[in-house]
Amino acid sequence: MKVGVLAIQGAVSEHINMLKRAGAEALAVKTAEGINAVDGLILPGGESTTIGRLIRLHTIDDVIKERAAKGMPIYGTCAGMILLSKDINGFNQPTLDLIDATVIRNAFGRQVDSMEVDLAIKGFDVPFHATFVRAPVAERLGKDVEVLSELPEGVVFVKQGNILASSFHPELGNDLRIHKYFLDIVKSFLNKQ
Repeated sequence: MKVGVLAIQGAVSEHINMLKRAGAEALAVKTAEGINAVDGLILPGGESTTIGRLIRLHTIDDVIKERAAKGMPIYGTCAGMILLSKDINGFNQPTLDLIDATVIRNAFGRQVDSMEVDLAIKGFDVPFHATFVRAPVAERLGKDVEVLSELPEGVVFVKQGNILASSFHPELGNDLRIHKYFLDIVKSFLNKQ
């Protein structure tokens, strides 16, 4: 099982470290060839406008959409969640339109409002200690979008088919459960091929 982390900006090495600790082969990818060579893909946090422009400029967006349409699992964290969404409330920037949801950028406030929360997640017996940094929330969810976790500010963890998105950064902690959850989705995809 080989999982790529989109290496344009953001917490690339942190995700690679977590994936390796969770038992996957993990590598940084930034080309269409790299994306076509992996079984799953993580879109890390960073600056969603910059990442969106760069993946469009290098036509990586089309490859990501094609692989998603063929069932490849994709997981977006923070900026990755924004990029995966259908719409961004109040912003006209390119997205991949892979999750039927509208997101609100910086829903928790500015950088100084970053926080850590013990988050209840569907299917987890013990709360997950989640780190939020200028995080988005999802709203106006389509009927096929499953809510995995939410806070009073809004929905922070969703799944739609083979696409997973969280507004928090699981790669900034030591708990491997979110990455293992994603790897289980990748394993299921590989078993169907």
